[in-house]
Amino acid sequence: MTVDRILPTDEAHDLLELATELADRELAPRAADFEARAEFPREVLRTLGRAGLLGLPYPEEYGGAAQPYEVYLQVLEILASRWLAVAEAVSVHTLACYPVAQYGSDELRKRLPDMLGGELLGAYCLSEPQGGSDAASLTTRAVRDGDEYVVSGTKAWITHAHSADFYNVFCRTGGPGAKGISCLLADAGTPGITPQATEKTMGLRSSPVAQIAFDDARVPAERLVGGEGTGFTIAMSALDSGRLGIAACAVGLAQGALDYAVGYARERQQFGRAIVDFQGLGFMLADLATQISAARALTLAAARLRDAGRPYSIEAAKAKLFATDVAMRVTTDAVQVLGGAGYVADHPVERYLREAKVLQIVEGTNQIQRLVISRALAKG
Repeated sequence: MTVDRILPTDEAHDLLELATELADRELAPRAADFEARAEFPREVLRTLGRAGLLGLPYPEEYGGAAQPYEVYLQVLEILASRWLAVAEAVSVHTLACYPVAQYGSDELRKRLPDMLGGELLGAYCLSEPQGGSDAASLTTRAVRDGDEYVVSGTKAWITHAHSADFYNVFCRTGGPGAKGISCLLADAGTPGITPQATEKTMGLRSSPVAQIAFDDARVPAERLVGGEGTGFTIAMSALDSGRLGIAACAVGLAQGALDYAVGYARERQQFGRAIVDFQGLGFMLADLATQISAARALTLAAARLRDAGRPYSIEAAKAKLFATDVAMRVTTDAVQVLGGAGYVADHPVERYLREAKVLQIVEGTNQIQRLVISRALAKG
């Protein structure tokens, strides 16, 4: 299905055409094979980087494209409609570039052209085995020793754990609570940083996640992002943007699932006619299309607030909550449209369903989004 988009500039229109061309040529034909082999498509990310799609929302002076977030999210949606794992990788990498771009020293920012160009792939190390939603209680510790920090602890659920070139490591440099947390930019090859066994996940198998162990890893003090004690602020600010990225991924996945289900329903004949003509199924598809349009509108409205420099945290939480719930509903119903055929791997909708579930969990579970929104309502 062609999505009718209103874009701010001709350049944005060209970018979306480029994203569509690359998604059709580089992503769609490879997704099933890479997912079956659980292989991360590192070269695909390099291709997207060289095409300028990994630095879209960042300033040109750092090697970015200086595009509004509204445009970047629509690119993510297009990528996700063909291959969610790649779109999620772009979202995570964009998130991993945020601390340095927004809070880093001039020296650290010199690394941004390689980061935004795709030569260096990033990961975001916030969650821990005993602390996911409660990020302020993290226990990974960094102790200053001369011109270095000595980092010890374990991070969990790290996307790109075995493929990243750099990590944003959120660690405790001070006392308990949010004010004791700092952010360090660590090279993945630093002695003492060891990715653990890849998790056996339900979906997104071509985007492996793993724990990362830090065993007295020494990170130069000049790699401190912001100042000591600013890490929690950096993390939460980055997650506001990251939640919009996940919302856009959810919209794209849902659109891809709907398109496939509609195409199948037009071709599948029962009782002498295409099943799309039966009102029970046709109304189901109509509801799904409406929910996707609503999720897209909510996501882009939050992005426009961000682009205008206005508060958008609550709207980002709403967008992430609604869009990922919609993706779960759409992919579930897409399987139902195909019936028994939807339950086997001959059709991609069973994969879409498995992939949708994780979007309700990453970048803050949907229960956390409801908590954020309800607290805002309580404060008036």
